[in-house]
Amino acid sequence: MPVEFLDAHGQSLALFDWAVHETGPGDWGRATPCSGWSVRDLVNHLVAEQLWVPPLLEGATLDDVGDRFEGDVLGEDPVAAWDTSSSAAREAWLVPGVAQRTVHVSFGLIPAEEYGWQMAIDFAVHAWDLATALGQPNPIPSDLAARLLEVVRPWVDDWQGLGLFDPPVAVGRSASDATRLIALLGRQPR
Repeated sequence: MPVEFLDAHGQSLALFDWAVHETGPGDWGRATPCSGWSVRDLVNHLVAEQLWVPPLLEGATLDDVGDRFEGDVLGEDPVAAWDTSSSAAREAWLVPGVAQRTVHVSFGLIPAEEYGWQMAIDFAVHAWDLATALGQPNPIPSDLAARLLEVVRPWVDDWQGLGLFDPPVAVGRSASDATRLIALLGRQPR
């Protein structure tokens, strides 16, 4: 049976959570596969995304939120910032009926479930980025990778040129689904 949205979101969030908690005091300045981003920059990006979730799922527009989540949202304790923001975001996703709502995003109004799938994909790929920066193996399990591939394939062409991901990277026929996922989203498999 395929992994469904809330399960995939939870699994992907847990991957990134694991990687954040593997990050030691000397790791925050390490480079990641995201061009120009350190580990701290990457975690800051994901924390900011999580801060947006509760207001957007409650119906706020981008103008309503404004610029309050711009800049450094990590403060002195990046792990605590991640824990607080990801917990609040996950709770917002678990509100009954939330997946049937619509949300305002940078390119218009979309179904909340689509927004959630985008978040799940982002968690998984950025978990790989963070694991790579820390010298850890690819953390994405094959069943989750297979489901995320099904969801993301139709969107990849539309995302090109938006600055979300680099162009897809070719991989061999024997590549795992986890490798295919990161390569589809512009990562060079290692």
